[in-house]
Amino acid sequence: MPELKKPILLFDDECGVCRHIAGWVWRLAQTKSGNMTILIRPIGDDPEELRALNSSLDIWDAYETIHVLMPDGSMKLGGEAVAEVFRNLPETKWFTGVFAISIFGFRPFQAILNLSYGILADVRPLFGCESCGTPRLWVRPIRRIIQWAEDIFGGTPRPKPIPHFTSYSTAGRQTSHVLEDRSAKARPS
Repeated sequence: MPELKKPILLFDDECGVCRHIAGWVWRLAQTKSGNMTILIRPIGDDPEELRALNSSLDIWDAYETIHVLMPDGSMKLGGEAVAEVFRNLPETKWFTGVFAISIFGFRPFQAILNLSYGILADVRPLFGCESCGTPRLWVRPIRRIIQWAEDIFGGTPRPKPIPHFTSYSTAGRQTSHVLEDRSAKARPS
């Protein structure tokens, strides 16, 4: 296992949401001297290459949830990984002390971050991620709401479906005009 000098954030490069967040982290991780405070690496498709970073790292687990590989050889997952990313970004490290606040052994701010990450992980397929799988059953109705909101507020325009049938009201008007024309032709002058 190679020795890490900085934490490594693994992200799913096939997921639009993950790519966007990794880009944001990459921009904030650059110091003024050009060094990176945290390394960002796509998961890729080679399980052996990932195992070279950490022997207990499974590629399918890495696709399912965010992973941060620590210099000491440990891994942080989910909300804990997000907190670690915040700790390593110069612009966000000032508030990361709240994640360590413990009340009778319970860390409320870390619990909120864990819950928030869990919700994001559940809904990221709704934002166009093909590689994250299908959303859970309770999330699927939200997709229609998001599409409706995008249509109203100027999201990506979708082509309107072309009706392949004629409505009863339109058909009734067409039929009555046709019948009137036929009856006018049938009347003797």
